[in-house]
Amino acid sequence: MEAFFKTHAYLVEHTNAPVRRALMDEIDWGSRMIGIKGTRGVGKTTFLLQYAKEHFSVGDRKCLYVNMNNFYFQGRGIADFAADFYRQGGRTLLIDQVFKQPNWKSELRKCYDDISGLKIVFTGSSVMRLKEESSELSDIVDSYNLRGFSFREFLNLQTGNNFAPVSLDDILTHHEQIVKDILPVVSPAEYFQQYLHHGFYPFFLENRNFDENLLKTMNMMTEVDILLIKQIELKYLTKIKKLFYLLAVEGPKAPNISNLAQEIETSRATVMNYIKYLADARLINIIYPVGEEFPKKPSKVIMHNPNLMYAIYPIEYGRQEVMETFFVNALWKDHTVNYGGKDSCYIVDGRRKFRVCPSGSAHKVRYSADTIYARYGTEVGSGNRIPLWLFGFVY
Repeated sequence: MEAFFKTHAYLVEHTNAPVRRALMDEIDWGSRMIGIKGTRGVGKTTFLLQYAKEHFSVGDRKCLYVNMNNFYFQGRGIADFAADFYRQGGRTLLIDQVFKQPNWKSELRKCYDDISGLKIVFTGSSVMRLKEESSELSDIVDSYNLRGFSFREFLNLQTGNNFAPVSLDDILTHHEQIVKDILPVVSPAEYFQQYLHHGFYPFFLENRNFDENLLKTMNMMTEVDILLIKQIELKYLTKIKKLFYLLAVEGPKAPNISNLAQEIETSRATVMNYIKYLADARLINIIYPVGEEFPKKPSKVIMHNPNLMYAIYPIEYGRQEVMETFFVNALWKDHTVNYGGKDSCYIVDGRRKFRVCPSGSAHKVRYSADTIYARYGTEVGSGNRIPLWLFGFVY
């Protein structure tokens, strides 16, 4: 146990979270069982350590961070370790990459049932399904999602500002005033392309090649998050990777399931399952018309975020496709985004019609009063024409 406390103290002391994530204030920290899901590379480990740093002194043995990558846990279960920690005065156990532990669900359930004075906060993959009725944890866990940086968080980091999140309703109602408050302080246009290329994943801050790091992360999403958690045999990995590449090559449109099944030599039903796994892993977003959902064929498949679009060589996406991907990803956290037909239209929350389009007189856009226009290539807007970058402030 002493070795774990030493590691905990070192990690907490040396944790540097350049941006305080909004999720920190959204979580009900009074809950006894908290699950924080997120795709690889979005900063889940840093988030746990930042929580420890904010709520406990470095030497406070009431809190302990452990990572299930440690080989020690291959010979000892979480429940046994947690009981030992609690007997020694521990009250908050932070468990990173919980899915690396065999039988982790039943182990966490045992902790909850047997140690009423212990709080557990654990992290895991976005592929995990914690609230399904069949899950042993469905009735005891509060589940949250940690996403990559929003454009707002990226802008704060790059400029030293502290802009607060803005709700979608406030953007729609007061966007002109919100923009007037921002523009004298910073020019978002100077940073927007940087964000689209490399701003979603916090590891752009590391002194390593971003593209190579992102490719490594994408491979881990398929090799570990999908195969391990979904318990898929290794021999099917190449099919899943090929499917992802084919979807990327086809670009944002409705997938041809029959052709894809033929290309990767499997059934249509398996293709649909694989598409769902890729979406769960936050590699793609699948978009349906209002009222439809999986397992129906989606109306459009797009990359999960713009950074991924620049990492898949030698594919080159058009500006319109990149901007639509940004818009969908920005609203995905707290809103439902559905397919709204042609002309780059989306239905948000089942009732609002949005269209992503360029600004400027050179682009012929027929404006309609029943549509909200998310326009790129401009920093300002008026009425139902809103600058696209501002939707990056919703979280």
